[in-house]
Amino acid sequence: MKKHLALLLVIVMVVGAVPALTSAQAPSLLIWTDETRSAVIEELGASFSEEYGVDLVVQQMGFGDIRDQLRIAGPAGEGPDVIIGAHDWLGELVTNGMLAPVDLGDAVEDFAPAAIQGFTWDGELYGVPYAVENIGFFYNTDLVPTAPETWDEVVEVSKALMAEGKSQYGYIRQIGDPYHFFPIQTAFGGYIFGLDELGNYNAEDVGVDNEGSIAALQWLQGLIKDGLMPASLEGPDAEALFQDGQAAMYITGPWNIQRFLDAGVNFAIAPLPAGPEGDPGRPFLGVQAFMVSAFSENPLLAQAFLTEWVAAEATQLALYEKGNRAPALLSAQEQVDDPYLAALAEAGAVGQPMPAIPAMSAVWTAWTDAITLAMQNPDQDAAALAKAAAETIRAAAAGE
Repeated sequence: MKKHLALLLVIVMVVGAVPALTSAQAPSLLIWTDETRSAVIEELGASFSEEYGVDLVVQQMGFGDIRDQLRIAGPAGEGPDVIIGAHDWLGELVTNGMLAPVDLGDAVEDFAPAAIQGFTWDGELYGVPYAVENIGFFYNTDLVPTAPETWDEVVEVSKALMAEGKSQYGYIRQIGDPYHFFPIQTAFGGYIFGLDELGNYNAEDVGVDNEGSIAALQWLQGLIKDGLMPASLEGPDAEALFQDGQAAMYITGPWNIQRFLDAGVNFAIAPLPAGPEGDPGRPFLGVQAFMVSAFSENPLLAQAFLTEWVAAEATQLALYEKGNRAPALLSAQEQVDDPYLAALAEAGAVGQPMPAIPAMSAVWTAWTDAITLAMQNPDQDAAALAKAAAETIRAAAAGE
């Protein structure tokens, strides 16, 4: 009841009267989200609109386009009130004045600490998190009864499956894509940025060209040279191969669980394999949240939407049920009993949050290019590719 009254008070402040309003008169909030979440928000938003008398207008666009277009449309007064995105956008958006802080008050303690940390910049919170996610090692249990514990074992299992004609490929991965390459890179002793004594990323310590990162690229090139993996496999094609039983092992995340279940694939999820020295494969931890644009025409209403509705247990559970990602709200997490999400949580126990420094757009691009070129040209010098990427990343991190 208190939450309903709080939001009602904000509506009164915005429109000057309790909303016995027509649709044309009702206050509205424009939300930008991607294809994965748009249908969910529209469905949930219908109940919100009916309950609170606020129109939610959902505009769908590409995930990365949300961040890019906010920089253009926001200052021009044509942008959204609320965006839904990832925590690694934070540094770029906050330092460029694109987001407004959010005050959860004491309710901040109701959320997973990692989720709050992911959306905190310079001591201020810039979003209400609703999901925490990471990737894991998916394997077809009809083809691979026990998950390989090391990447060397992955190679041996792949060779055996292909030699016996049980599947077209053993382990597969899509071209480029550093997000899904990071667990391989870390298993071989590589990293993207070093960590300081507090566990924060040190953008001056770039590890894309260290010995371990180069070894990971060389290992990947070896799979392609040996014919164990296609050189230019796109993401949807990789998913289809695993779904159809033509590939036995694949790194992916919670977004594909229902798809594989619907397809009748017998699969399980394991921690990411370790490297030759026993280093674990570390997935990135991602946090998803609702954020308020600094250019919102209804900032009070947008803030109340986040703190009163997005932060509500019922909303967090509904988003979980639709999106199959662990809720960020602790009380909602306690109500989730899903063996696949539990397995992903185990894989994420050694994970690291995605970096959120302002230069991450350039980092992802340079990193992607190095992996893509290494896969497309497996005879190319992996060390040279890694060094070129690292130089670009160092320059971007230094603001050059």
